[in-house]
Amino acid sequence: MSEDNKDLGDKAEEAFDKAKDAAKEAAEDAKEAASDFKEEAKKTASEFSEGLNNAVGGGDNKKILAGILAIILGSLGIHKFILGYQKEGFIMLGVTLLGYATSCIVVGAFFFWIPGLIGLIEGIIYLTKSDEEFYNTYQVGKKPWF
Repeated sequence: MSEDNKDLGDKAEEAFDKAKDAAKEAAEDAKEAASDFKEEAKKTASEFSEGLNNAVGGGDNKKILAGILAIILGSLGIHKFILGYQKEGFIMLGVTLLGYATSCIVVGAFFFWIPGLIGLIEGIIYLTKSDEEFYNTYQVGKKPWF
């Protein structure tokens, strides 16, 4: 019977060694997977942070500047130039200058009054949108009017 116990002990020891080796392999695989996950998470967080900074805090977001200029100097179309809409800026500036040039007749007053009203409305719209919505609509989507 001691021979049987010795065989059982050897088998148990062999099974223990196999289990120990399997656990080491599983631990190494888990460390590698965790390392890969960690690197991927850092990369994703970095991309998210960069996108957020561009959309909210700085970068190309011109929401406040365009909104205030639209309210104060909206008839001149300066806010359009700030956002990169040259054609629309020149249209507003041209209509305003035409209004000043023809202000001696009643129709001229409407020519510089209307672009000012458009600028006021656009300034309010710009400032009431969220930073992300403004960025996506006017800077990425390039929506020129309202």
